[in-house]
Amino acid sequence: MEIKAWNLVLFSCLLLSLLASPSSAQTCVSQTFPDNKQYVNCTDLGALSSYLHWTYHQSNGTVEMAFRHTGTTSSRWSAWGINPSGPSMVGTQALVAFVNSSGVTQAFTTSIDSLFPTLQPTDLSFQVPSLSATFENDEMTIFGVLRIPENMLSTSQVWQEGPVSNDQLQPHTTDGANVQSKGSINFLTGQSAGASSDSRTRRRNVHGVLNTVSWGILMPLGAITARYMKVFKSAYPAWFYLHVACQSSAYVVGVAGWATGIKLGGDSPGITHNPHRTIGIILFCFGTLQVFALLLRPNKNHKYRLYWNIYHHSIGYSVIILSIVNIFEGFDILNPEDKWERIYIGILIFLGAMATLLEAFTWYVVIRRKRTNKHPLAMNGANGHGQGV
Repeated sequence: MEIKAWNLVLFSCLLLSLLASPSSAQTCVSQTFPDNKQYVNCTDLGALSSYLHWTYHQSNGTVEMAFRHTGTTSSRWSAWGINPSGPSMVGTQALVAFVNSSGVTQAFTTSIDSLFPTLQPTDLSFQVPSLSATFENDEMTIFGVLRIPENMLSTSQVWQEGPVSNDQLQPHTTDGANVQSKGSINFLTGQSAGASSDSRTRRRNVHGVLNTVSWGILMPLGAITARYMKVFKSAYPAWFYLHVACQSSAYVVGVAGWATGIKLGGDSPGITHNPHRTIGIILFCFGTLQVFALLLRPNKNHKYRLYWNIYHHSIGYSVIILSIVNIFEGFDILNPEDKWERIYIGILIFLGAMATLLEAFTWYVVIRRKRTNKHPLAMNGANGHGQGV
């Protein structure tokens, strides 16, 4: 039984390492364009499944670029732009594309001068000698040639997407990936920082990983260890120490994740995720109660031990259920690539399958033990007349 438990730990750690380690290879490198068009630089922007390709021609001061937004539809608009005043919407010099009601892909320039822009065609602060767009295979690609002044070669970039209704571009949402789609770019050196490089986004990712590891994996693992190892007398006190190690580690890491969430909330006025925040506070309180439960644990034969068991198990299973719910709330907020959510679902399926198998085996052991205790002579002698122990 101990071997199975340690195999479970090792397998979970392996999956966690995959979950926490971002891929070093950029998707944009494998993307292709019509007529085998090539660009010198490219970057995965890290939000809204978007990518930027560009070549800077120093001889004439132009940037030849392609912005690609994947996983979109013909009923949504896509936009990319640069903003010399910072990574924000107001002041952005944008390129916008959408598919009109006739099925034709249109592209135009617009200067964003308010928090509620009309997204109508206007001139930019620099020249755009060439602009076009294509929509194929759920991908919107904007092609452009920009004549950018030298003082804007290193600047902020923003990108966005939103719905289209009756050829009118509607406002985008103001949560999830839509508020992460900003970064910086240097057209001359080829350096770019998309949403994944933003310090706040890094802290959000750290917050997500810490809480997934602690509340979402170590907590259930600790519960499995306690429930299915303690049925074996020979496993004591090993199962108890494993249980305490898992739950204590989960609590420490979980508190760190909870603290980063509180800090993120304080640094993000106007952005609230009430269900996620409320469940997180409840989890912290319940986790703290479990720590105190360990300190107040009565002896096995104490008259209050039954009530302590009910309290400990009720809080523990509530923590596990709420943790899983809140982790999926977090996935909806962070909006990472689908593979990370699928990996966590795979971990849950693995833990659930192990728990189901161990539950059946535990009941088999318990029932067999009860039968043995009911008929000790039959089990220890021939024809039910063996000698007692």
